Amino acid sequence: MKVLALDTSNRPLTVAIVEDNQILATETTTVHQKHAEFLMPIIENLFNKCDLKPNDIDRIVVSSGPGSYTGIRIATATAKTLAFTLNKDLVGISSLLALALNCETENMLVMPIFNARNNNAFTGLYKIKNGQPTVILEDCHTDFDKWIEKVKADFSGEKICLVGDYSVFLYKIKAELSNNYYTLSFDNNLPKAAKIAKYGQNLNPIKDIDTFVPQYLRLTKAESDWQKLHPEEVNQSYVQKND
Repeated sequence: MKVLALDTSNRPLTVAIVEDNQILATETTTVHQKHAEFLMPIIENLFNKCDLKPNDIDRIVVSSGPGSYTGIRIATATAKTLAFTLNKDLVGISSLLALALNCETENMLVMPIFNARNNNAFTGLYKIKNGQPTVILEDCHTDFDKWIEKVKADFSGEKICLVGDYSVFLYKIKAELSNNYYTLSFDNNLPKAAKIAKYGQNLNPIKDIDTFVPQYLRLTKAESDWQKLHPEEVNQSYVQKND
């Protein structure tokens, strides 16, 4: 199976073309966030390097969030467009799970983290079972102090692998987890499209591409502003529908 995988959910941009267990071509960049400008040229360049055409692939795998609003939208829109126009399988995976793939220690707890600012984080807790991350605590957008206190209470004494953008929270992690954590090498704090591709090979594709949407895990600014003005209608759509 030939797979195109991509992740632009945060600052890194990573793309790979993989055939079964062989990496045909891959590129990762972290020096800019102009993902809309660079993503398609990188994809085209990788196809050229492999001497392949887009129609040669069988499946597209994309990290669909959480993360940057803009980054997630770029990745999912690109993946959906390619899958629809090429009539190829589409698979979406969590951007946090994509990071957890970098830890390969069996039975290890893994905490992927994206800094969401103002002491908030996108995070979750996984355990490596049979070489794959399995969800222990669901992905969420949360106050990090509350999150790490919960992890300490529920998993006291267990070693946890940190991966991702955790530096701003490290003082709190040290205070709560003491020595019960470890970190990976710096390059393993970035998503790797080749790992995303390999993981996505074995997942069921999305049945209806039109229904595939980003996983923001928090309100957009428009939704937040609307709910402030309509507190009595917090469970309703902020988009007004006219008959």
